[in-house]
Amino acid sequence: MSAAAGLEAYGFSPAMRAPLEALGLADEIPARIAAVHKERYALVCDRGECYGRLKSAVYFNGGAEEFPTTGDFVLIQYNEQGDSVITRTLPRRSYFARKNPTLGQGEQAVAANFDSVFIMQSLNFDFNPRRLERYLTLAWQSGAVPVVLLTKADLVDSFERQESDILRVAAGVDVFPVSAKTGFGMDALGGYLRPGKTIVLLGSSGVGKSSFVNALAGSEVMAVNEIREDDSKGRHTTTHRQLVRLDSGLMIIDTPGMRELGMLDAGAGLSESFADVEQYFGLCRFSNCRHESEPGCAVREAIASGELPKERYQSYQKLLRESEYAGDSASYLKQKQQRFLEIAKKSRALQKAGGKRGMPERSE
Repeated sequence: MSAAAGLEAYGFSPAMRAPLEALGLADEIPARIAAVHKERYALVCDRGECYGRLKSAVYFNGGAEEFPTTGDFVLIQYNEQGDSVITRTLPRRSYFARKNPTLGQGEQAVAANFDSVFIMQSLNFDFNPRRLERYLTLAWQSGAVPVVLLTKADLVDSFERQESDILRVAAGVDVFPVSAKTGFGMDALGGYLRPGKTIVLLGSSGVGKSSFVNALAGSEVMAVNEIREDDSKGRHTTTHRQLVRLDSGLMIIDTPGMRELGMLDAGAGLSESFADVEQYFGLCRFSNCRHESEPGCAVREAIASGELPKERYQSYQKLLRESEYAGDSASYLKQKQQRFLEIAKKSRALQKAGGKRGMPERSE
């Protein structure tokens, strides 16, 4: 990864730079997160590549700054001799997150500031329309354009059935069968692969993300692992989220394989992904119809007539319940975090005022 052309080669436009210059920040410069390694961040800036760590006062200890993820633009205090200090996360134009697999940890950031989400499913054992519905919902929620890639087209004689299944759950989304091995279908992606654009790759392990990146690069820039022939599963070649800039000027955010994709509060994403379901809601006789046993229910009529597949509506209900639960959980966690911030603020005020002054005496 080269930073010879400066940060603008990594998507930081003059329009983004202008408001920062107006602030007159003397010791802070913009950078982009290229990879996240636990508590250490790989960065690229106008001065080249470097590493950075979060400034505790703004990200921890009561600070309210958004934790950065791969693709984020940040401000740093550049240090030529060691790790730079990340002081601020700049506003995002798109953001992909999922429910954190660790119970009680809220959401897990995946990527930020991208133009397209390439959702990849292979045409062999990995093909799963139900999982695709989840990816599509969160991709629409991110603020970017989802695209479906059916990889490993060279391994099947026909993919008409899979394309048909995809179109039922991804109406209005571009779908491309491709083969990184033979080059089949790759030319059709040209509109999404322009210089200066950033795409994020999502899919399970073994789906062919690394092979796809290598095919675009024309060289082996990503390691590729073999997969088991009996079930097409493989190890996670990508172990952390990373941004790769190709010689063409295209930027790719590769992510570790995610077979499980927990739903967040994603109301807008659901409306985009399940527009075929929600179109019936306004046609019911009663405005508060629950689509269960009420007379004149347009949803039940559509299912009975075959216009709306029952499993499609069941998927919508399942993801809606998960989204609503995540929204309630997020609200609770936000309130809890706010309470901790208030406690931390009061604690700091007491320390400045002389430690324990004002604290109640402990009885012995």
